[in-house]
Amino acid sequence: MRYGLLDRDDLPSMLGSLTKEQLDELCGEIRQFLLDHVSQTGGHLASNLGVVELTIALHRCFDTSRDRLLFDVGHQCYTHKILTGRKDAFGQLRQFGGISGFLKPSESIHDACITGHASSSISVAQGMAHARTLLGEDYSVVAVIGDGALSGGMAYEALNSAGASKEPLIVVLNDNNMSIDKNVGAMSRHLQHLRVQPEYIRMKQDVKQVLDRSRVGERAANWISRSKRAVKSMVLQCSMFEQMGFTYLGPVDGHDVLAICDLLQIAKDMKKPVLIHVKTKKGKGYSYAEQQPNKYHGVSKFNIATGQPLKKAVTNFSTEFGKELVRLAKTNPKICAITAAMPSGTGLGTFSQLYPQRFFDVGIAEEHAVAMTAGMAKQGLRPVCALYSTFLQRAYDQLIHDVAIDHVPIVLGIDRAGIVGEDGATHNGVFDVGFLRQIPGMTLLAPSSYAELRGMLRSAVQHTDGPIALRYPRGGEGAYTEDHWQGQAAVCLREGTDVALVSYGIMINEALQAAELLEAHGVSTAVYKINILTAAFSDEFLRQVSQCGRVAVIEDVMHAGGVGQALAETLALQQIQMNWIRLFHTDSSFAPQGAVRQIYEYYHLDGNAVAKTCLEAIQHEKEETGRSSI
Repeated sequence: MRYGLLDRDDLPSMLGSLTKEQLDELCGEIRQFLLDHVSQTGGHLASNLGVVELTIALHRCFDTSRDRLLFDVGHQCYTHKILTGRKDAFGQLRQFGGISGFLKPSESIHDACITGHASSSISVAQGMAHARTLLGEDYSVVAVIGDGALSGGMAYEALNSAGASKEPLIVVLNDNNMSIDKNVGAMSRHLQHLRVQPEYIRMKQDVKQVLDRSRVGERAANWISRSKRAVKSMVLQCSMFEQMGFTYLGPVDGHDVLAICDLLQIAKDMKKPVLIHVKTKKGKGYSYAEQQPNKYHGVSKFNIATGQPLKKAVTNFSTEFGKELVRLAKTNPKICAITAAMPSGTGLGTFSQLYPQRFFDVGIAEEHAVAMTAGMAKQGLRPVCALYSTFLQRAYDQLIHDVAIDHVPIVLGIDRAGIVGEDGATHNGVFDVGFLRQIPGMTLLAPSSYAELRGMLRSAVQHTDGPIALRYPRGGEGAYTEDHWQGQAAVCLREGTDVALVSYGIMINEALQAAELLEAHGVSTAVYKINILTAAFSDEFLRQVSQCGRVAVIEDVMHAGGVGQALAETLALQQIQMNWIRLFHTDSSFAPQGAVRQIYEYYHLDGNAVAKTCLEAIQHEKEETGRSSI
């Protein structure tokens, strides 16, 4: 499809010469391009539709091959990618081997840093600004952060530090009153009250330039400054950002390219910390996304005309988790639910509607969520905190300091555990097993089916012996739909004498498939499923595994700290002789983006690869035995 201005070869250098009418035309073309492509690949839609004008303004005012432009989280960077030479790659957006849905410096010099998690952009930007000054270089540093990301505490640590440093830095606050679900908290209310007109800022700059030319002017400027502060304190609500050391500009219409450019240029000339408040509409230009921005934040393939997904939505571990928690809450008034800006993503939407007094969305603040959960549990409630695995990483200190040391009985629902697919390295939940198994007193459960998820959650809310967590994947259950929980640390799903396959969670499906393939080649294969990942291996379990003489552990996490490493270590320490041990995991690298099945194949975690590796090991063993007998 041809797009006119968007197809020109001189993007983004030609942006500065476009008229207002041409800029409006280009914005329309980009929105159509986004709809045409995201509807075919899936991705972040509403957030990108909302920042088209803002991104064009940024590229009109800055050279991102030199100037450093950081998009917080990065799920609003598609227009930036289009303008920096990656338009033709959008057919492979978020696909295996294609371009990332987030900023990725290995992709382009225009991407200043890796992104994927919220609230870190201002910290990184301040570091870049300090480096620029210390190295005597000359470029601008701009961080674009949404009001949702501004609910994260790290953003305020950075604002406080950056404002005090007086280092030239521009922070663009993209205020659409949304993160993924609707924003919550005092910060959201504060932004609704900030009103400083751009014309006032421009006039102040012009007057200052005139007065600076004379000594009389200098005295007058000092008097005006004192008078201004007095008047402002009477008639304007003081901006928190100004108290932190930033000059506040705005709010400005985030869908007026030239108006945004005016403020960007003013901020650039100030040579100090400046925050520009930009008001945008999430989902702008696509009626379905404007009406339901949370639904169209992250989308799968969909029909543009109807807004409906091409594949019918089915139940998944998140929704089953939410349903069971609602059932439990009906009979237990002490059960509460906590999440960090992800009520719909963690399956807690219905809970929030039925029990609003017992539901707490703390915004993008995982550290606070876990610590608050600990406080609730300490005082007798049964709080259940549901977070994505990749975001739980941020609360590691709270898990140790506020939870584990005092043996506080909180319940964690760890969503999106393991490989998540198209969002790539920043979102895969491959670290939780390693870091949770290190925490004394932590109990970590791994359901492999919806039935086991329900049973384990019922057990968890009754558990009072320290913290307990359930880790479950993104998406639905596989061929395994049975229930082998009943409080057992490990169970044998099928018996065998030649090879023992050990796995847990959703990966049990790959183990069972591998067992079928091995049996077809005459290899008697046992399959053991681990339910409690933090439990010590029992003598009986070790005896059963060792009888096979060969063991393979399959898990979709990093090697270090995993169950496979722990089993190999235990067998070695107890001097249990094995013919061989094979560990299947995500290696020690960051997993690439792509469909989950593709990532399994990439790491040889799929049933076919496991069976093939085991057969090769058995064949090699036979060859070695034959040579040694000659």
